[in-house]
Amino acid sequence: MRISNILLSLPKTLLSSVIATLIFFSVLFYINDGWTNDRYFWSAIFRYFHVLSGIMWIGLLWYFNFVQIPSMPKIPDEQKPAIGKVIAPTALFWFRWAALLTIITGLITAYLNGYVHEALAFKGGAKNITIGIGMWLGIIMAINVWFIIWPNQKRALGIIECDPEIKAKSARTALLVSRTNTFLSIPMLLTMVAAQNLY
Repeated sequence: MRISNILLSLPKTLLSSVIATLIFFSVLFYINDGWTNDRYFWSAIFRYFHVLSGIMWIGLLWYFNFVQIPSMPKIPDEQKPAIGKVIAPTALFWFRWAALLTIITGLITAYLNGYVHEALAFKGGAKNITIGIGMWLGIIMAINVWFIIWPNQKRALGIIECDPEIKAKSARTALLVSRTNTFLSIPMLLTMVAAQNLY
């Protein structure tokens, strides 16, 4: 099979990537004389999925704010329905589920590493406080996604029928809260990265 046949299909590309990842994982497992099936092993697995889903979530957040929203005024009116009816709903599907998965895998990772309570309560040293700030910022952002952005986007995109005034107000609310999440994402990412180098 030619490589282009794989790359022209998203499912085949993803399946091939998963297979390659499992091969790399097996090699790492072998050269490390095997990993113990303990909480540290599962912490590494859930941290991987936390980072993977976080990339999807923040990547789409930044796509909306750096690409789609600024580009909308430049798109001819007759072409805008393609964005509102096809691209945006699909992007919002992955956006909101990636947000939820990021929070769940992050909390599981924190639990497996034994600092979930301390971090959320800002107890302990600099590492717990720093990661705790990042965790709360992420939780606030995910709440914004599910309970403010998504309900307002459904009205703004016409997924739920409503009066034009409500539609316009919903679009503005979704924009402002999406920008709020963009604002929060930069310090949130700093705390997540910085905490790994603190004690």
